[in-house]
Amino acid sequence: MPLAGGIIGDIDLSNLFISLDGNRYATITQAKDAGAATLNYGLFLNTIIQFTIISFSLFLIIKQINRFRREKPITTKRCEYCFTDISLEATRCPNCTSILDEVG
Repeated sequence: MPLAGGIIGDIDLSNLFISLDGNRYATITQAKDAGAATLNYGLFLNTIIQFTIISFSLFLIIKQINRFRREKPITTKRCEYCFTDISLEATRCPNCTSILDEVG
């Protein structure tokens, strides 16, 4: 049994409706056979619950995917003279020996 089904149980809201002609009917099919107009709010509630469960599940999946795709911290900078990658803490380029600015 799926987790959501275990939590909610066998609740079926699709049979909840209001007959707009003023008469009472036991089921939606009886109301439709009688030609009565109905407001099927149970179907709407079922759809909202299903949408909420699916969207929350997708949110959790995407959140886990994004956790693995985090950017690595920047540890190098580019020398503005020879355009090689050097450490952020370097004050002089090891390749061209030029003095680097404080802001890299």
